Amino acid sequence: MDSSQRELLMTTRRAVLATIAPDGRPRLVPMAFAVDGGETDMPVLYSALDEKPKSVTNPRALARVRDVLERPRVTVLVDRWDEDWSRLSWLRLDGLASLLEPTGSASLEHAAAVELLRSRYAQYATHRLEERPVLRIGIERALGWGLEP
Repeated sequence: MDSSQRELLMTTRRAVLATIAPDGRPRLVPMAFAVDGGETDMPVLYSALDEKPKSVTNPRALARVRDVLERPRVTVLVDRWDEDWSRLSWLRLDGLASLLEPTGSASLEHAAAVELLRSRYAQYATHRLEERPVLRIGIERALGWGLEP
């Protein structure tokens, strides 16, 4: 990932997560995210399964979570919109997603992810993220447009 791709990723506040539904259709959902390893070649993204109202109460029953557990290949799209079209840009990140549980072997990474998410979004101060799973996306490939290296 080059410096312009990294800069867009680090300054963007939301992205769109694409998973694959059981029938093969893409499933898209906006997501808030935090980045770990922003200085490394390929970072890891974390997205909270927070307490905002959802279609189900158990975060593990969310369609995106079911998709990730069955088909972990995902794509994340980050973009910058501007009425001046010479300033448009996007970054597509392909990676492998998994579910980090708050207990067990991933508990230390989960705790670090919660800290990153809370430092990026003040809204998470009152959410019980330490009790809920977190999506982890290990980025394998980055492709962008409209970015200057």
